[in-house]
Amino acid sequence: MRKLAMFDSVSLDGFFTSPDGDMSWLHASEPNPEWEAFVAGNAGGNGALVFGRVTYQMMAGWWPTPAAAKMAPQVAEGMNAMPKYVVSRTLTEATWSNTTLLKGDLATEIRALKASPGPDLVILGSGSLVGQLTELDLIDEYQVVVYPIIIGSGRSLFAGVTTKRRLVRTEERAFGNGNVFLRYERKS
Repeated sequence: MRKLAMFDSVSLDGFFTSPDGDMSWLHASEPNPEWEAFVAGNAGGNGALVFGRVTYQMMAGWWPTPAAAKMAPQVAEGMNAMPKYVVSRTLTEATWSNTTLLKGDLATEIRALKASPGPDLVILGSGSLVGQLTELDLIDEYQVVVYPIIIGSGRSLFAGVTTKRRLVRTEERAFGNGNVFLRYERKS
């Protein structure tokens, strides 16, 4: 069985976007070689990515471009090469390289994906998808980067979750730019 993890970033006050969807604060941290190496290592191509439609369209509009290849060549190469799955009821096609469109019932599609052969899966961004899959108890691991910024209000990754989920911290790592990476697994 493939493992399904989520990787997302939140402000210190727990929001992944501002109320209007702005995430520019993610790019305001100080340059830090250790952080940049961590990001490049995560995009190394050893897994498969899962997106909701909004995040997919944002990523597909950036990573295949020459500007992305120039700005972050390692990350762009990994993002473009990795297998990708996009969950959407409204998209009719997914044109980014190595992308499969999942249009059926969310729980059924994700259970089938986890049961199929292949690398482990990581939901990247996709806040509403994270909330829905948390509620369905289909996420095995939570990876969160806390940014040292307070944005005051915004959207929670876990909006709509009604059942408490107990987690066990398995890793933490602080970076010189103030970002803190946290990894949790579901408590058995």
